[in-house]
Amino acid sequence: MTVAKNQQKPTAWLAYAVALVSGGIGIFAYSPFDYWWIAFLSASGLIWLATCNSKRTALLGTFLWGVSYFAVGVNWVHVSMIQFGGVPEIVSYLAVLLLAAYLALYPLLFTFVVQRFHWQHPWLLAAVFTVTEYLRGVVFTGFPWLQFGYSQIDTPFANIATLFGVEGLTAFVMIVSGYVVQLAKNSHKLTACIGLIAVLAVSFTTKLANWVEIDHGKPAIKISLVQGNIEQKMKWNPAHFEDTLRTYGRLINQVIGESDVVILPESALPATEEQIEPILQQLDQLGRKNGSEIIIGTLYRNSNGVYNSAVMLGGSVPYAIHQSPRYNKHHLVPFGEYVPFGNLLDWMREVFILPINLSQGEFVQPSLLAGNQKFNLAICYEIIFGHQLQQNQQAQQADYLLTITNDAWFGESSGPWQHFQMARMRALELGKPLVRATNTGVTAFVNFDGTVTALLPQFEANTLTQSLQSTKGETPYAQFGRWLWYAICGLILLVGIARRK
Repeated sequence: MTVAKNQQKPTAWLAYAVALVSGGIGIFAYSPFDYWWIAFLSASGLIWLATCNSKRTALLGTFLWGVSYFAVGVNWVHVSMIQFGGVPEIVSYLAVLLLAAYLALYPLLFTFVVQRFHWQHPWLLAAVFTVTEYLRGVVFTGFPWLQFGYSQIDTPFANIATLFGVEGLTAFVMIVSGYVVQLAKNSHKLTACIGLIAVLAVSFTTKLANWVEIDHGKPAIKISLVQGNIEQKMKWNPAHFEDTLRTYGRLINQVIGESDVVILPESALPATEEQIEPILQQLDQLGRKNGSEIIIGTLYRNSNGVYNSAVMLGGSVPYAIHQSPRYNKHHLVPFGEYVPFGNLLDWMREVFILPINLSQGEFVQPSLLAGNQKFNLAICYEIIFGHQLQQNQQAQQADYLLTITNDAWFGESSGPWQHFQMARMRALELGKPLVRATNTGVTAFVNFDGTVTALLPQFEANTLTQSLQSTKGETPYAQFGRWLWYAICGLILLVGIARRK
């Protein structure tokens, strides 16, 4: 008995070491590092842990993997807490660790199900992981950050996303990694080898599918993006308001009249819309006079509350604060734009110096019409919710995707680049060019296949201009959304349960 216990200890400690290392290296698969193959190493580590013979080792190892994966991967959260939330540094790191521990519950659930049903087949593992990732994306409004599929956007397998979205690409990583683990364990070696080759070959052929093409029947549109590079520490200081106004005024004057549409970032001017109404009226008149329409991020207040909003200026109808076309952000950032659970956690507002609770816009909203083209809009954080963009695209049939954001909160960390990578995935999934205007970067134009066509350096006050043409045709993901892959997962799980019985 003593000998058996002593033999188990090194195995368990090895598993925990593998968990911490394979989880922690996951960050390098994503932007700005972009070593996409590391995603397979990280996923292989997770699968090896989940399929351990010892249930206890599997569960604890998976939890450690999740804590390591998320604590390293979203470590940028602490930047805003220290610099702008007035939180002591040690508390900010503890908060990141707490967030990572919560997010680790989802891979832990994955391992619990795998252990419960004794499943080893890569397709079953991918189906279970799809379910737990879905839960991570919806529970408590969801936080679907660092899904494996995002790391594959620059690979030969990226076009899987046009069929099944980032969820399908994530499953691809899990399936390939599952076969790799089988080979490493000498388990069903021939079957695993054939399965791995088949999955890689079929996935590679998706590159040949051309669901959309440039629509030459529609005129090109010239768009200018304005990156103000206003430091977050200065932005909401009234003493710097005039400096902010001069910066944006100078940049707008460089492109007004030269472009059909001029786009400014999220909450570009640090005031509620009613406070800057005269300024917006001047911009409206300037745009109309010079033949340029302007989209600007604002904080809009009405009888229902305050919204993170984007409003149209310079159109045929003069600007009116409660009548002008606008988009109100739907998916708000927990503890950033509102405190969840009502009065239960409202005390945290004093601890973390949080702003007022913002109100939520509708899930599906009309597109913004600018330059005679339709824009499917998402503000900041909500670009990571592909289902929302897909549902709006189905309703709007927009020509372009547009996202405006302010990632100055996260400084020079990897956060803004991870955010940008997820925005690129939306263009690939829906087969539409994406336009991204930010305060400090990453401001860019993205082609309908997810490739970057133009990009401004971070932390530079400048403009970026490009002529774009929309696409015709529709990707399967744009038509059916994530439900196509979910239906396949449902069938896989039913077969797995039936075979077990």
